[in-house]
Amino acid sequence: MKMAEAIITINDLDYTVKDHTVLQDFNMQVIKGDYLTIAGPSGSGKSTLLKLMAGFLSPDRGTIVYQGQDITTYPITAYRQQVSYCIQQPLLFGTTVMDNFTFPYQINNQAVDHDRIQHLLAAVDLPQEYTQKKITELSGGERQRVALVRNLLLEPQVLLLDEVTAGLDERSKQIVLDLLAVEHQRGKTLVKVTHDTDEIHMAHHLVHLEKGGVS
Repeated sequence: MKMAEAIITINDLDYTVKDHTVLQDFNMQVIKGDYLTIAGPSGSGKSTLLKLMAGFLSPDRGTIVYQGQDITTYPITAYRQQVSYCIQQPLLFGTTVMDNFTFPYQINNQAVDHDRIQHLLAAVDLPQEYTQKKITELSGGERQRVALVRNLLLEPQVLLLDEVTAGLDERSKQIVLDLLAVEHQRGKTLVKVTHDTDEIHMAHHLVHLEKGGVS
């Protein structure tokens, strides 16, 4: 039987903020193609772990290895195209929704794939004309969906999701979860932090953090 391949491996990781130990002697593997849900009480290090995996923070000790290579040896832009980080309060830029959708193609030096954009817009239940909508006119749920589409247009290997359904109404939350399920089926590796009880109960693979480690 073929052994499962780890796409991200975390080895002996410590992370401290001032005098507070957030993660200590932390070890974890993310298997390629997994849909991993990370749960735990507030302050257990869930969001910090995602930021470390995304390269937004640096550990005090230990390594994070992506596809066999320490992430500190990757050019940061190239790494973040492979391992994309979605936050709870998304930051949109430019003036319109389309400004956000063209960005992934610009940094990849690719022609804009309008069919893919329209497919993802339909998947998050937004009409085609939303590409011209000003970002200042979007609701919180619409901003979250636009940000998620922008991340997916990068076609990352790994998608890190930090409470991306928090604060959404039930309809918006289900739209986001349905799209994530489709992207997982397409082969993306998903790592999701959530407090949502329903999402935790339905998790494909659940890891529970507490007191700086896996409980």
